[in-house]
Amino acid sequence: MPGPNSACKPTSDASLPDASPAAAVSAAQPTAIPALRQYPSRLFVETTTRCNLKCRMCVKQTEGNCIVEGDMAPEVFAALEPALPHAEALVLNGIGEPLLHRGLEALIRRSKELMPKGSWVGFQSNALLLNQSRALSLAEAGLDRICLSMDALNPDTFRMIREGGEVADLENALRALTLAKAQTGSALSIGLEFVVMRENAGELPDALRWGAARGVSFAVVSHLLPYEEMHTASIAYDPNTDEAVQFFKQWQERAAREGLDLRRYFKILVKYLRARTPEEQRIVDLVQEMKDEAHDRGLFIHWNNLLARDEAQVDELGRIFAEAAAVAAETGVDLQLPALTPKSERNCDFVDKGSAFISWDGGVHNCYFLWHQFSCYSSKSKKYVKPKVFGKIPEQGIEEIWNSAEFRSYRLQVLGKEYPICSNCNLVPCEYTYTEHFEQDCYANTVACGDCLWCMGLFSCLQ
Repeated sequence: MPGPNSACKPTSDASLPDASPAAAVSAAQPTAIPALRQYPSRLFVETTTRCNLKCRMCVKQTEGNCIVEGDMAPEVFAALEPALPHAEALVLNGIGEPLLHRGLEALIRRSKELMPKGSWVGFQSNALLLNQSRALSLAEAGLDRICLSMDALNPDTFRMIREGGEVADLENALRALTLAKAQTGSALSIGLEFVVMRENAGELPDALRWGAARGVSFAVVSHLLPYEEMHTASIAYDPNTDEAVQFFKQWQERAAREGLDLRRYFKILVKYLRARTPEEQRIVDLVQEMKDEAHDRGLFIHWNNLLARDEAQVDELGRIFAEAAAVAAETGVDLQLPALTPKSERNCDFVDKGSAFISWDGGVHNCYFLWHQFSCYSSKSKKYVKPKVFGKIPEQGIEEIWNSAEFRSYRLQVLGKEYPICSNCNLVPCEYTYTEHFEQDCYANTVACGDCLWCMGLFSCLQ
């Protein structure tokens, strides 16, 4: 594995502006790079942290999450108005249920007045409060997109995942939205959000068919981020990177030609009280060759995970995703599927698209992952996450915070994309990223992207 002093250590990129205070001043100059424009291009605004459900897998139900409940005040939202004429998208949700904010329609209406042509306003919802009158008021306010949570089609599975919710509630909401569109002539786009787990993955294709028959035009599918250890068993994705899997398959084929099963490696190692057979020794030698090549190529590989890879589970999920894609093509649903396994080539859509995240109390953040304080389980180990806050409105202006040297420097580091792949490192959980107070990774980056599964293509959201 490359270390902090290896050739993979971050280097400067002449194609990107520097992150000095002087450069921060020049951020006001026009640029094709959204992250370096004068104002953020995408705003994620947390209208409330309150919710009318208590889903068992929600971050709000985990111990020590430190999420305070509250609604965004009018003066906080008003402080964002200078950024709205430059925004391509405004997503009005965070931890809570947006429909609980009494002034939601007013926020939508004001945003549509200020935002440029071609931009859009939307949010995700559990749909419980979407009756006919509310759907009509949202359409009249100018809402462009709404994405409803649907993690199962089977009523029992739905109740298990979304405690207090029913499939019938979702069906009523879709009916109300479709009728509101017809009455107002709105171009409102209706979508579904589906969080894939082992328990519900097989329902995805039928859920898409069901939604398409009820006016759904797009669907966002994401993997599960477990906040409790018990939920790690529900993870459906393969934890090994695509690069590691491709590398391993070549060695599997070589072993198969010799009649060897590399998966026996760890069982052979624990049999230290007796001599190895020639076949067992050949497996040990072959795995060592494989490790040496991976080291020489600078590949991040978690050997325990790779050698214990559940190929049947991965193949089955791949089949389900392929069927879901076929259903989407047949029904005209715009489907966004996550990766089956973490991508080695990473990019942060949040930073790349110039996003800023605003908490209900005015805190300004850089991404979903670092928006709130919580703990979760990554690589089967407990990970502590603390929010990254660059300023607070209306005490400071959004332009001032966005163009500050600290915030701009942070975005430049992310744009450089020079960070380790922590989830596939044999040293995980390490003292760098699995600490309560993250300061830097093993490459000396101060951005916590090395262990972020959003930028590896596993997690998705409305954006």
